[in-house]
Amino acid sequence: MRRTPLLVAFVAAVSLTAAACTSSDTGIALVTVHTATVVEVVDVPASVTARAVATLTAPADGTIASLAAEPGSTVAKGAVLAVIDSPAAQKRLTDAKAALSAASGGVGAVRVADLTRLQDHLDASAADAFTAARSAAGEVADDKVRAALLAQVDVAQKQYESTAQTTRAIATQVQQGVASLSAAVGALGAAQRAQAKAAYDVAAATVDALTLRAPIAGVVQLARPAAGTASDPLAGLLGAVGASGGVAAAGVGGAGAATASSPNTAVAGVDDVLMVGDQVSAGTAVVTIVDVSEIGLVGEVDETDVLLVNPGITASVDLDAAPGVSYEATVGTVDLLPTPSPRGGVAYRIRLSFSPPKAGTTAPPTPRPGMSAVAHLRVRTAANAVSVPAAAVFSSGGHEAVWVVRDGRAVQQQVVVGVQGEDLVQISDGLQSGQQVVVAGTDRVTAGEKLK
Repeated sequence: MRRTPLLVAFVAAVSLTAAACTSSDTGIALVTVHTATVVEVVDVPASVTARAVATLTAPADGTIASLAAEPGSTVAKGAVLAVIDSPAAQKRLTDAKAALSAASGGVGAVRVADLTRLQDHLDASAADAFTAARSAAGEVADDKVRAALLAQVDVAQKQYESTAQTTRAIATQVQQGVASLSAAVGALGAAQRAQAKAAYDVAAATVDALTLRAPIAGVVQLARPAAGTASDPLAGLLGAVGASGGVAAAGVGGAGAATASSPNTAVAGVDDVLMVGDQVSAGTAVVTIVDVSEIGLVGEVDETDVLLVNPGITASVDLDAAPGVSYEATVGTVDLLPTPSPRGGVAYRIRLSFSPPKAGTTAPPTPRPGMSAVAHLRVRTAANAVSVPAAAVFSSGGHEAVWVVRDGRAVQQQVVVGVQGEDLVQISDGLQSGQQVVVAGTDRVTAGEKLK
């Protein structure tokens, strides 16, 4: 991060050039103070962003059965983009359906001594199933989708725990001779059905998620095949409870934003993107939708400068991809909480929107998401300000000062600096337009020295 000056000088400021300075053999140079418009600039590294990006991942192991959109095509929200053929997910749904049917038929004949053993077995199976389901849901990187799936698992577990608690209470009453064995068997069957229903619902959701639909409108980009293998995080979630009936828990699947660390495996086609027939595993990125209806910028401002940055500040933007081309942008938001800086300091994220080109000018090339940029934020402006070159100002006794010429001799004058930059600074108090100050050789001047 560094601050640089942007000078917009009036005609009167022409005398600030080297031609207006006088030099002596001592290396001391003078300049006449005039007015100018000074803009203080904070340089911020930034990157181009899209309005929204959504990456859809495979909810289970399988192959790509169909791709309904070409790379670069524009799709509407809700459009079908791809279909995953997953025999494993279909089998889990079939097993869950059979388990639900078996649980609905009851647990059959049991003895009083079997009640606790069956309930313990059922609890252990349920705990394993719910833990595995949470693990699978946790691999979905999209925050909203992951939260929805985890909430679904939480509701199912609470329903099971409620019925299991009832079953244990009745089993205790049976052992004490207060309740009948049939009541305990009925409660145990209810607990089995609760787990089986949860398993079926999650398995059905996984199969439904095999059809990938666009969560937003935008431009399609197909994912590239990635090397490596990983086990299906949804496998092994089906369990059985004794001989009294199957109780299944299916995996959680869905579309979410994939991350670079997501486990995946693919058999690449001839092209460098996924194609019909390619194998994918659960969590593999399949297609990304980019909403380019609004292109913006995200930058990080160092803590030493962030108090100068507010919404509405304008900036000129340079892109690495478009040398010599300048874009205009406006700060929209400034984060309240910091973001860890890769340099070890503290930085605050800001977001900017590009300004449309001025009427009558040629529109610059449209930036693409991910491009590197530098935003020159115009944080402070002083119009018609009494200004001197930055080299004229020095510190003395804890204050800013300049050498001013009075009656031909050097006098140290304390000043108040306003808007400042590397080349030109505003003097808000201590100088007037038309005075002469030392601009070079300030360290060689002594008070009362005759200057010309």
